Amino acid sequence: MPTERLADERRDLPSPEHLAVVPRDERTVDLAGARAAVAALLTALGRDTGSEHLADTPRRVADAYVEMLTPRPFTLTTFPNDEGYDELVLVRDVPFHSLCEHHLLPFHGVAHIAYLPGERIVGLSKLARVLEHLARDLQVQERLTQQVADLLDQHLAPRGVGVVLEAEHMCMALRGVGVTGSRTVTSALRGVLREDARSRAEFLALVGVGTGGRHPGT
Repeated sequence: MPTERLADERRDLPSPEHLAVVPRDERTVDLAGARAAVAALLTALGRDTGSEHLADTPRRVADAYVEMLTPRPFTLTTFPNDEGYDELVLVRDVPFHSLCEHHLLPFHGVAHIAYLPGERIVGLSKLARVLEHLARDLQVQERLTQQVADLLDQHLAPRGVGVVLEAEHMCMALRGVGVTGSRTVTSALRGVLREDARSRAEFLALVGVGTGGRHPGT
């Protein structure tokens, strides 16, 4: 194909609109201070940080927390909804993990993220990226659920958004009541998926919530 013709055809393709998503805070990390704090905690717990097994633990732990708490910037790519698609777009069982801000222990599970397109549609992988970006923080599940829904509602301007998170919390499994295998379910609904009963029921049925009388709080 001639180069000129290929260039003309590329110009005819719909151009994506790029909406940059950046970390919420420009946090300054004191890595040396974090490592010293881990060493002090181990010492306070009666552990010998001079032993061969623990000598490098403060560095490893501090580096791990920095990685888990640093959101990675990305670009939320949207495209014109030229075909006028007006049915539900749902990505199910997206794995995620985050850190409970009360105990600094992880909670992990799966998310179901859906939207009813308006004038634009979004690259499907970006739905998972939104979740991953917001999960890299000290979180509670309720807030994380709402943040995902709010970000999509704000930047995508869909007719509706639905987010359901199902997660197991290590602060329940490893301490206190010691319940393993229990999952907490939270949801956030925006637009039509909150206001219209049939659309809401369709979304919750597709993600397996509400079929037995369960209905997560919004």
